[in-house]
Amino acid sequence: MEIAVLDGYSMKDLDWGKLKAVGNVRFYDRTPLELLRERIGEAEIVLTNKVVLDEAILSQCPSLRYIGVTATGYNIVDVEAARKRGIVVTNVPAYGTESVSQFTMALLLELCYHVGLHAESVRQGEWIASHDFCYWKAPLSLLTGKTLGILGYGKIGKRVAALAQAFGMHVLVTTPHPNPDEAEAGIQFAAWEELLAKADVISLHCPLTEKTSGIICRESIEKMKDGVWILNVSRGPLVVEADLRDALLSGKVAMAACDVIGSEPMPPDSLLRDVPNLLVTPHIAWAADEARKKLLEITIENVLAFLTGNPVHVVS
Repeated sequence: MEIAVLDGYSMKDLDWGKLKAVGNVRFYDRTPLELLRERIGEAEIVLTNKVVLDEAILSQCPSLRYIGVTATGYNIVDVEAARKRGIVVTNVPAYGTESVSQFTMALLLELCYHVGLHAESVRQGEWIASHDFCYWKAPLSLLTGKTLGILGYGKIGKRVAALAQAFGMHVLVTTPHPNPDEAEAGIQFAAWEELLAKADVISLHCPLTEKTSGIICRESIEKMKDGVWILNVSRGPLVVEADLRDALLSGKVAMAACDVIGSEPMPPDSLLRDVPNLLVTPHIAWAADEARKKLLEITIENVLAFLTGNPVHVVS
């Protein structure tokens, strides 16, 4: 059994023994497009995280029987083209709920207290030089009493809502199909326009679709409160980056934090690179050690289930 792992860099430090026990595993940290066909070779099983497998490449891989996406989102695979060729495609749902939701709160708390800024100032000797027992280099804020607006109410959105409530925040949720029976106590469903008008903080936890692409833009920002905060740990293209930059520089958006951007890794000319009231982290909300281990465990379980003829987590 030939198995090709096309871009395993983010999990290379983990134990792949269970997968190696069922076949010859060829492991690549990353695979550029020009080497893609060669590296798939005669593999029957391919694992991919960000490497795109479209109609053009699938048509050149007659041996391929299974594609395991080592992530929840599977837009990198042409699922219809795979189906026509009898190729099973699976993903890994819900492995990172706790990691992503806790990272969301970490970003939010950083906007409140600027912990990194103050720790660095101490490291640079500013506290030693201070005449006072304390100082702050930016305003410090409480979450208590603020309104968090969440776009999307899947597993992550629900967990973020619960964590926000634990900090004393009010929570508004916009979701395409609100079901009051699914709402936890204190969660209020709201139309998008209402959420924009009322939220002190807006956090994105929705999939990237035609309807949500660019949903944070000049028009939607104009409807927000002055001084709003924006968080994006979902998908970069949910945000029109030029419009967010303008709003941050004008002060309409007081602060923002993004773990994802439109092009990753960040290009040298990114509009978000040098905005002082913006935090950008390198797409790591999912990457807690425990979450990565769970991701690999489910990935391998998916492969084993396929090999026994009972595939699970098959995408459609």
